[in-house]
Amino acid sequence: MINHMVEQNSQQLDNIFRALADPTRREMLRSLTEGEQRVSDLAEPFAMSLAGASKHIKVLESAGLVRRSVRGRTHWCELDASHLAEVHEWLSYYKRFWNRSLEALEALLRSEDEAGASTDSKEDS
Repeated sequence: MINHMVEQNSQQLDNIFRALADPTRREMLRSLTEGEQRVSDLAEPFAMSLAGASKHIKVLESAGLVRRSVRGRTHWCELDASHLAEVHEWLSYYKRFWNRSLEALEALLRSEDEAGASTDSKEDS
């Protein structure tokens, strides 16, 4: 059961990172932070076809970052940032290791600076 959950979460993270890897999709998400938009509105800044924009939006949908609805003949997109919490949780887990590594590096550099300073003062004597 737990292994299945890990695989499911892993697949979700893979989909999110794949979606975020493209600058066009990141800009579409940023645009959606201002509110719901039509697919044509999302395509316009990139001078791309509706079909091209729709392909990007499908990637965002499969990552769970965008919800699409149809009203009449118009397709509307809305940001669903709830899945970004999973990315935040994943990054926070590894942040502990980065912080420890940076603290160890800082301590090493300080000790080398202090050792170099004491060697310099002995040479000056």
